[in-house]
Amino acid sequence: MSPPASIVEELHETILAPEDEDVPVNKRTSFNGRLNQYFHTSKKIPNPSIVQDTSKRKWKPESTTPSSNDEDTGSKQRQKLVSTSILNIPRRITRSHSASSSPSSLSSSPATEPSTADRSRARRQPSSRKSTPASSPVSLLRDTIPPNLTLLLVGVNPGIMTGATGYVYAHPSNLYWKFLHSSGITAIQHAPSDTYRLPELYNIGNTNIVERPTRDASMLSKAEMDGGVPVLEKKVAMQRPEAVCLVGKSIWEAIWRVRKGRAIRKEEFRYGWQDESENIGRCEGWNGAPVFVATTTSGLAAGMSMAEKKCVWNELGEWVVSRREASNRIPSM
Repeated sequence: MSPPASIVEELHETILAPEDEDVPVNKRTSFNGRLNQYFHTSKKIPNPSIVQDTSKRKWKPESTTPSSNDEDTGSKQRQKLVSTSILNIPRRITRSHSASSSPSSLSSSPATEPSTADRSRARRQPSSRKSTPASSPVSLLRDTIPPNLTLLLVGVNPGIMTGATGYVYAHPSNLYWKFLHSSGITAIQHAPSDTYRLPELYNIGNTNIVERPTRDASMLSKAEMDGGVPVLEKKVAMQRPEAVCLVGKSIWEAIWRVRKGRAIRKEEFRYGWQDESENIGRCEGWNGAPVFVATTTSGLAAGMSMAEKKCVWNELGEWVVSRREASNRIPSM
């Protein structure tokens, strides 16, 4: 319920009475130049719900004979009531108010928000999780190259798990053992722990062009790859396998760089059997081993579909099976 109009007029005259009667002012528009004082009269901002409750309270007329103290108290109450309820002027928030009395600044404290030093200290603390190292200088993997193998499989380099266990293609995501079985090279899908049984079971062996283990083959430099080419040539010339399979395009690219002195062109590369002139390990009295370039078996490689990879490996498997049948070599399990 709003107060009577007569009382509102009286309140205006009481509040807006000028200090100096000689100064002409427009009372209703400028409030004697004192309008801003009503915006900053109190540092404590009244709750809007309280203001609404105050405006809704019934108007109680004051006593006609108030004491001096009552007059001061009533005057202050009337000033507050007019400035909040009757005038209904929105409070201007200055920088000092927004910085000191805003709810967000009051809620943020050193106890709830860590300081910059605390955050930097937390970043410096080592993680409790064990991360896989990028490379390892130690490898337990050994070559399996007895003389006169039907097939020698050449990888790029050992992975971290392969170097630690001593078994080829030991990481569960690698497709090597799966492709050996699906192509018919092995009778079953062996586990990596059967690495050193492959020569006696199927007359096939394994080696790598680089011995240093890394998490990914892309971490090897071209110098490392090129340096392993003459070593591979010597191994093949000494043990003379019937054929050599390069497990990954990058191995053939390194051999091509060393032999030709330049990178292989896109139109010059192909998977599968290479020309006889590209045999590996050629030496006096021996024409070398034919080269078959197979796809990588890494689970990280996504350049070819699974069907395309299997197609390449199946071609190699057909050749191995035919050579096995020709020599009457039956896999012993």
